[in-house]
Amino acid sequence: RRWLRQHECVEKLNMHAILCASVGQEQLLTELLVSYAKIPVLIGELISVEIWKHKIFPVLCQLEDFKPRSTFPIYVVLHHEASIINLLETVFFHKEICESAEDSILDLIDYCHRKLTLLAARGANGQTVTPTELRPENLASPSSIQAVLVPPQELQKQAEAMEFEISLKALSVLRFITDQVESLPLSALTRMLNTHNLPCLLVELVEHCPWSCCEAGKLKKFENGTWHVVPPEDQVKMTKLDGQVWLALLNLLLRPECQRKYHFDGFNKSQLLKLRAFLSDVLIDQLPNLVEMLRFLSHLAVTEPAPPKKDLVLEQVPVIWDHILKKNKGKWEAITKHQVKRVFSPTEEELELQARRWAQTYSLDMMEALAPDKPRCRVCGTEAAKRCSRCRNEWYCTRVCQVQHWQKHKAACDLMA
Repeated sequence: RRWLRQHECVEKLNMHAILCASVGQEQLLTELLVSYAKIPVLIGELISVEIWKHKIFPVLCQLEDFKPRSTFPIYVVLHHEASIINLLETVFFHKEICESAEDSILDLIDYCHRKLTLLAARGANGQTVTPTELRPENLASPSSIQAVLVPPQELQKQAEAMEFEISLKALSVLRFITDQVESLPLSALTRMLNTHNLPCLLVELVEHCPWSCCEAGKLKKFENGTWHVVPPEDQVKMTKLDGQVWLALLNLLLRPECQRKYHFDGFNKSQLLKLRAFLSDVLIDQLPNLVEMLRFLSHLAVTEPAPPKKDLVLEQVPVIWDHILKKNKGKWEAITKHQVKRVFSPTEEELELQARRWAQTYSLDMMEALAPDKPRCRVCGTEAAKRCSRCRNEWYCTRVCQVQHWQKHKAACDLMA
């Protein structure tokens, strides 16, 4: 119960941050997060949930005797990571937030590197997340009790789809971190450039672009939680995600302090020079700063930069991930069984209480303020003006669609009403 209350607070904070940012009034929230030193706490919680997904969740899905009445509590834990990374994406634009992370910024850099590696692998393998798997309600809205009532094995597939959008959020967070390299600990820059070689990883993202795919001869791009068919006249238009990658590359390659620390050896040089093929006039018109990138790459192609000096310094290392793994080594199966018994097998009464609290957290006014588009029919996807009168969580365009969806919606409606 204590953890659920904490999740509710994070959820409300996340929604409040989005609303404040949308009207340019996030200064008070930023000051509170800094004053109460909450950014390191959020980073620690983020990595804890990530480890839970790696160590506990797979075991949970494989337990043959685990047949819960509802997978709602599991879904809440999975959603917790998405809420935190979304909150961090919203506030990390501010320099003081980045500085307040202190030593935990190293753990966040490692986290972002793991997520970007997954993205790059997805793009290189040509894997895409289908629109049906990544409906916004599956990721964020409690009205999607389909995620609550499915068996654990099906929930695992939805978690994989959720992982894609979390990784995209991590890309934005990383770009904001690179904006503040002069304010970061020296070890943070070393970790980004040398330990993880983020410039080459970002080149992979430019090359394979995992948020873009071709389907039935049409180009699709992933934006705002869904895949959109891109009309021919917009196919060369830079998306926000494309912009985040290029801005991060500009920060990591053109700043003098970064150039002094990065090792431009044969492999790194060959990888970076691949960028020249993408720096078209159309792209540079959309992001004029890329002229400097093109100039830098042209110079890099005909020179051999000196290797960085090896400074004898004590380097900080991230501790959160290793600390959690060492503390719980050999205990993962026992932890899983304990959680199955004490957390993920709630009674009907406890389940209804959780559902009500979740519905209260997502007040209808708040959800409508956050929604970028008008409500869509749950069945056919057209613009909707009618809402389920019992739970008021599902939208429909006509009564025909509502009746058609009732058998699927009934269990969720009984739970939420």
